[in-house]
Amino acid sequence: TKIIMYKPEFLYSPGGKRKGLAKPVLGLLVWTLIAGTEYFRVPAFGWVMFVAVFYWVLTVFFLIIYITMTYTRIPQVPWTTVGLCFNSSAFVLYLSAAVVDASSVSPERDSHNFNSWAASSFFAFLVTICYAGNTYFSFIAWRSRTVQ
Repeated sequence: TKIIMYKPEFLYSPGGKRKGLAKPVLGLLVWTLIAGTEYFRVPAFGWVMFVAVFYWVLTVFFLIIYITMTYTRIPQVPWTTVGLCFNSSAFVLYLSAAVVDASSVSPERDSHNFNSWAASSFFAFLVTICYAGNTYFSFIAWRSRTVQ
């Protein structure tokens, strides 16, 4: 009997392992750009901060699992399903956070924080694109595992 170990592709981009750092780095930019401002004056940024910090922590957690190859020691976990659920939920919630972020940025509200908020909105959409791509590849991996 041959045991096939699943390599969790949802942790890095198909182009290589170095691109796997894009989500944590861009996600870190999103919430630090907002956290460095007086974001509490705009209630919508609370949602953006929650999503950005929550998925940044989870992404770093899964990245550590991948780097340490812990997933090989836990074969009972359906890693393809975990990857699909993680990426799809991150995509949906980050999309909503990016839209909320972009719609909350206004130069009239606080011109001092405008540049940081606009940059966080830009990076939120970049992170959303990253999670969308990884959702697609996680779905392909999940579908090929369920067919077998």
